Amino acid sequence: MPTRLLSIDPAARARFRPLLVLAAWYLAVGFGNRLLLWAVFGRDAGVSAAALGWILPLGAIDDAVESLYLLAPFALFLWLCRDRWYRSAPMRTVLRTGLFAWTFALLFVAVAEYFFFDEFDARFNLVSVDYLMYPTEVAGDISGEYPVGWVLLGCALFALLSSLWLARHLIRSAELPVRFHQRSRPMLWVGLAIGLLVTFFSTNTLGLSGNRVANELVANGPSSFFRALRTSEIDFRAYYATRAPADNLALLARQLDRGNGRFTQLAAGRLDRAFPARADGLGRLNVVLVTSESFGAEFSRLYGSQRDWTPQFDRLARRSLWFRHAYASGTRTVRGLEALTLSIPPIPTESIVRRPHNDHLATLGGVLRGLGYSASFLYGGYGYFDNMNAFYTANGYTVRDRSDLPHAPRFENIWGVADEDLFDMVLAHANERAASGQPFFIHVMTTSNHKPFTFRAGLEEYGVRPVHGGRESGVRYADYAQARFLSAAATHPWFRDTIFIIVADHGARVYGREEIPLRTYEIPLLFYSPAHIRPQRVDGLMTQIDVAPTLLGLLGLPYAAPWFGQDVLRTPEEGRLAFFAHNHEVGLLRGNTLAILGLHGKTVLRHYDAATDRYAAAPADAQLRDTAIASFQTAYELFQSRRFDLLPRASPH
Repeated sequence: MPTRLLSIDPAARARFRPLLVLAAWYLAVGFGNRLLLWAVFGRDAGVSAAALGWILPLGAIDDAVESLYLLAPFALFLWLCRDRWYRSAPMRTVLRTGLFAWTFALLFVAVAEYFFFDEFDARFNLVSVDYLMYPTEVAGDISGEYPVGWVLLGCALFALLSSLWLARHLIRSAELPVRFHQRSRPMLWVGLAIGLLVTFFSTNTLGLSGNRVANELVANGPSSFFRALRTSEIDFRAYYATRAPADNLALLARQLDRGNGRFTQLAAGRLDRAFPARADGLGRLNVVLVTSESFGAEFSRLYGSQRDWTPQFDRLARRSLWFRHAYASGTRTVRGLEALTLSIPPIPTESIVRRPHNDHLATLGGVLRGLGYSASFLYGGYGYFDNMNAFYTANGYTVRDRSDLPHAPRFENIWGVADEDLFDMVLAHANERAASGQPFFIHVMTTSNHKPFTFRAGLEEYGVRPVHGGRESGVRYADYAQARFLSAAATHPWFRDTIFIIVADHGARVYGREEIPLRTYEIPLLFYSPAHIRPQRVDGLMTQIDVAPTLLGLLGLPYAAPWFGQDVLRTPEEGRLAFFAHNHEVGLLRGNTLAILGLHGKTVLRHYDAATDRYAAAPADAQLRDTAIASFQTAYELFQSRRFDLLPRASPH
């Protein structure tokens, strides 16, 4: 009886033949797309031609599995559709139309994957999920940067030709009548296969290489997208390696105790440290923190680049407190804002800026407000993007974005107004705050150094092309606008008693074979206040989460906060930590060893040679592994349990 039940007669095979044809078409497109991605991007990331011998077959398995999921609704239709309806002329029209839509969508997604890989060196991931939340900005960005019209036309023509050829199988599949019980047998096989795959197989399990890009080539794009959608906010304890919370707190207390603060809440499961006033501090100076979009160190000659696209910053750095080895925490703006604002390791997988219940946290603005400051956040775009306005408003900042610009901008595109216009708004806002007699803290987030890289005319002498200038024009414009802002600020009375901080939100793009390619994370960073800060080069490790405690150390004001960062000017260099996030992986760097935590409890140690940007397997280091787990797990648990807020300031004595 079971043998008879599972046997498939010719009529049923004919009915389900289109399913196999569409799956084969899906695999063919996936095969071609992998070859293209390898030829254009893979070879630069060290993926050899010999590696295609295992990348292509494993990728075909991923594609076959995903095709089964994507075609499951069509399989249900083939099973349930009555024979008389299926063989009718109107149904043939419906099927041909559906076939065209399938092939068109398949081709368009393949093209989209190519452009996404060009930008992020990866298949669809959390970035693609986040971008779907903001279709207006993303659609405008894409239409301004890529030949969307030609892509759509090309996909439509190719889909039309291929669907006309594939339609022959639809017609042939309707030639033989087939009863419901006959159709049920192949459907049973389809259902059984899906059930087994859902239970025992994940399309990310075949990424077995130590080369991240090779694993991305094996992966299936739609599957990667759906996995990112499913895991955009996950329970750390369910997916990552963990330790006992009390052991984590004890380990972190030993690590953070090097920073001279006094722990006040360890018994309550918190990491709050109280810092006394410093007699050598600068006092209550104003603070303007400029977070510069995609302003990576790779464009600065001062940081070793050959491109020399940031001459203004480089000149300014020589007159500033300049940090030579600074790193961003992530590859997205919200990760940079999270690190700078909260001094917390990047919780996988979604930034706190975008998470629910992110109000009343221990922000830099909150600490400064407790010291008598006003706190503001000014953004050149619409602040609903990435939840920025909501986050900063919920944490007590005065918020301004492009909709609050007091005059028509010189220039604007889909992402925001020109940085010049944003900085003019900053100057006006600083004047208002200074007139009140209250010290101010203004956090600025720029937008101009972003695709589609369009700018106003008249800046060609600075190397800025109005259109089609690409990343070079974006970086040069950001450099120009920042210098212009500081020059204008110098004419205002409050300038003398203000500290200006310029730092990137992240590097320009992610590239490299590693799960966390550290060279990508290098960023420029300086503190500038000519009347109060003498020029100095700092060569020690510095990250975005260290900016807030370093600033408070310079000011010398008493404060208490549960921050993970350290005042790098007064903390020993030996044993200093840096935290990173890339997609689902998070990492901790100490010295030249990087500990990486991934999904399903994965822990990996890698030796990093910064001089050559090369990685190698590192020997076991239980202490470093445990510190990484303790840091990210504790950050997650403090946030989730609402213990990352500001308590009344404890006495420093």
